[in-house]
Amino acid sequence: MKGRPILLSAACCILSVYAASASVFYVDGNSTNPMPPYTDWTTAATQIQDAVDASRAGDLVLVTNGVYSTGGRNWGFSGTNLVTLTNSILLQSVNGPSVTWIVGNRVTGTGSVRTNTVRCVGMGNNAVLSGFTLTNGEAGMGNYPAGGGVAYIYGSGGGTVTNCILIGNLATNSAGGGAYRVTLINCQIVGNSAGFGGGACACTQINCIITSNTAATGGGVYGGGAFGASFLTHRTIIGNSASSSAGGAFGGTLNACSISNNTASNGGGMYGSTLNNCLVSGNSAGSGGGAYGGIITNCTVVANLATNSGGGIFGGTGAYGFNSIIYDNTAPSGSNNIGTKFVNCCTIPNLSGGGITNEPLFENLTGGDYHLQSSSPCINAGNNSYVSATNDLDGNPRIVGGTVDVGAYEYQTPTSIISYAWLQQYGLPTNGSADFADLDGNGMNIYQDWVAGLNPTNAASVLALYPPASANTTGLTVTWQSVNNRKYYLQSSTNLSSSPTFISIQSNIVGQAGSTSFTDTTATNSGPYFYRVGVQ
Repeated sequence: MKGRPILLSAACCILSVYAASASVFYVDGNSTNPMPPYTDWTTAATQIQDAVDASRAGDLVLVTNGVYSTGGRNWGFSGTNLVTLTNSILLQSVNGPSVTWIVGNRVTGTGSVRTNTVRCVGMGNNAVLSGFTLTNGEAGMGNYPAGGGVAYIYGSGGGTVTNCILIGNLATNSAGGGAYRVTLINCQIVGNSAGFGGGACACTQINCIITSNTAATGGGVYGGGAFGASFLTHRTIIGNSASSSAGGAFGGTLNACSISNNTASNGGGMYGSTLNNCLVSGNSAGSGGGAYGGIITNCTVVANLATNSGGGIFGGTGAYGFNSIIYDNTAPSGSNNIGTKFVNCCTIPNLSGGGITNEPLFENLTGGDYHLQSSSPCINAGNNSYVSATNDLDGNPRIVGGTVDVGAYEYQTPTSIISYAWLQQYGLPTNGSADFADLDGNGMNIYQDWVAGLNPTNAASVLALYPPASANTTGLTVTWQSVNNRKYYLQSSTNLSSSPTFISIQSNIVGQAGSTSFTDTTATNSGPYFYRVGVQ
């Protein structure tokens, strides 16, 4: 109910745009005088398809309250649709999905030949559908058995579905029980089923709720492979199930999504997907309670369960975690993670080294509040090079204090600009009071020590160049004191009074423990040569 005022205002905006330059056609299931071309309520069509057929590209078809279950059109290979939209029109209800229903025809039983099935809506050529409940639709076993509720069937522009409820639809042994290859905005996809993607397949989805859908693979959504990719933003995927893989999402890219309480044999929350700024919680599977494979960045994976292995994540080839929290997940072996490569993550075990192995300090772990406490080691502990979004899962700024936090939620009022985990490692305050102090007297303050990966309590821990050494005829070898979790750049000069004084000769030099060397092959004469090194 919280979203209703937003959805209604959006619908009004669409109406005003179309009304200014388009013809309007009317549909009323109780009309007593339906008369083409249905241009006012007194002559409104009783079947939606009749008014759609009278419209042209850019027109508006308005539908008043009612249950619309008669009519339909066979569109060749796509099967039969109760409503077929092949023009770029707007089909919109007057009062929203709670009182305006498009009802297809699901056929009971099973089998490879299923006749008399009717999909709710077939779309194409940039058509827009707004404000309906689509239910009881089925895409049968013909040449196009996908998208029981709504499917892209015609042209090159696809279609957009806004403020709709897709419930109880079926794609028999195929893809997208609720929707297939359309854009879904502010929709609810509930209780649909399919072979692949019980809720939706190969769809772009924004601000949607996907719940209680079922499939063999991808109970909530399916994307990737021959079906195309799914792109999901600000979406809730909850309580879906798959008999095989991916209770929540299979493949595709998910941004700022909440994926919870889904079940599958493998990958309770997701299987092989790319997740950015997502919360993955309370999911369960045989392997990979939260996730199976895939790539996660700035995510929180917590309180998931695997009955075999990988309570949080079950990895594999190409499975990576960046700037993420994987914590408090369970499996019989006690394993939180199996086979995933982690970079700047808070997780136990941290299979790639580095990162954080301390408790992330959520606001309320048992109560399901996974925001960070003010003393969390995850604050400022990420790596900005892995950040692609400007906002966190709450919609707040993704980077506050100069460095991204680890996990799905950004702490909004940090008192230090330094990684809290790093400060706590050396017993230093996180309130910012010591950020620019030189505690060990080596000329580098604590902030500089952190950037360079040094020990702020050891005066011998510095970023320093050693005298260059001759590399015979190949140039000069430059060596500096270094650490193995930083990358460096090297600059040179032959004239300190020139402008610019230094020019870069190499970047992205991977640091080695103790010292790192680089041979300047341009230094082949008597010089002079001057060098400086920096941390990237």
